[in-house]
Amino acid sequence: MSVPEASQNAAQLASATSTGQMAVLRPFVRPKALEQKAMARKRKRAQGSVCGDVALQGTYVGPVPGPHGACGIDDAVRLRSVSGIVLSQQAVMDCTTAKALKTWTDRSAKPAMKRLGGLAAFRVAAHYTCRTRNNQPGARVSEHGKGRAIDISGFQLKNGQVISVLEGWNAPRHGDALRKMHAGACGPFGTVLGPDADRHHRDHFHFDTARYRSGSYCR
Repeated sequence: MSVPEASQNAAQLASATSTGQMAVLRPFVRPKALEQKAMARKRKRAQGSVCGDVALQGTYVGPVPGPHGACGIDDAVRLRSVSGIVLSQQAVMDCTTAKALKTWTDRSAKPAMKRLGGLAAFRVAAHYTCRTRNNQPGARVSEHGKGRAIDISGFQLKNGQVISVLEGWNAPRHGDALRKMHAGACGPFGTVLGPDADRHHRDHFHFDTARYRSGSYCR
């Protein structure tokens, strides 16, 4: 830098100081206490994360054996919240299903409920359980018995209101949001069933991560 340029910069800095503009030139310094609290929250979230994602909060379970090999999970987690949305009961599943639930929550569930006041919690009707499809005798083992499924019967808003699938599906105020969530699950999940599927699903959404050659099965 030449001498004239240095003199000009010094004059500009002196002018800024005298006119009270110096505060604009100072870099923003985050208070140390605030930074420490933020780091502590980050460490706490990381400690409670599962499946390698801090947005998935829960505990690691590990292998879940099933009777006679019909059911069970190779590597299970017990999920308590996803992307800040609390589960009404902690749900046992594999990481593939947990990650699909997060994708759907972020892309569909949260946006659909935003205009109604914002989503706070999922009402979980079922997760891992060793049983046949729809509890029918002689039927194939359900994806619930493999840790690949979750049933959601309702949604709690931030104001405390609960929107149930049973009552809200055909309701003028809530039906549109519920149908958007149902449609948005088709892709992240391999099977998506709701009130229009059959009598077994009139009061909840069934999501599972089974995959088919023809693509997702959604009704």
